[in-house]
Amino acid sequence: MTCYTENDFARDLDVSRETLERFRIYATLLEKWNARINLVGRATVPDLWRRHFLDSAQLLSFLPDAPRRVLDLGSGAGFPGLVLSLLGAGEVHLVESDTRKCTFLREVSRETGSSAIIHNQRIESMELPKMAYVTARACASLERLVDYARPHLMDGGYCLFLKGASLDEELTLLRKAGKMPADPCKAEVMTSRSDKEGRILRLGPFTR
Repeated sequence: MTCYTENDFARDLDVSRETLERFRIYATLLEKWNARINLVGRATVPDLWRRHFLDSAQLLSFLPDAPRRVLDLGSGAGFPGLVLSLLGAGEVHLVESDTRKCTFLREVSRETGSSAIIHNQRIESMELPKMAYVTARACASLERLVDYARPHLMDGGYCLFLKGASLDEELTLLRKAGKMPADPCKAEVMTSRSDKEGRILRLGPFTR
């Protein structure tokens, strides 16, 4: 596979020079910190513009243009929440229980000028304003993610989850557990732009 570069990212996302520079800073810090703590799989670092930045950024097209509040669960190295913040997604809250990862997120935010709000807590113990969107990538099963997300979603809110090829099985388990939100909620599944095996799940709207 041809290496996906920062120039490809800038073209596909139509980002400004200033925004691209912020992502260059992010990439440099990620490579530096990943040598010390496990932020992402080391084998993925040479392809981070596709595997991590594009993978996260593709969710922006599912957010409306109006101001919105986004909650990112299990942010880890900032995917997808910190990427969305740098792309102007609005008020983005990052939730991460690992203190070292939160230290990394705060350094990236400081160096890039991100307005992301970082919470070094477990989602189960948090009290936050209701969110229009909840996002997550590879941090838990679909059933658990829905359990985490529902208390924090406003009426009419949506979940946007980056999942893998097992998503169909996870949706079946969610239905069997009786946790699929009632109509008119819809589960829309789209193919990922960054990985042919990847899936994007848009679940909602949720009603309270």
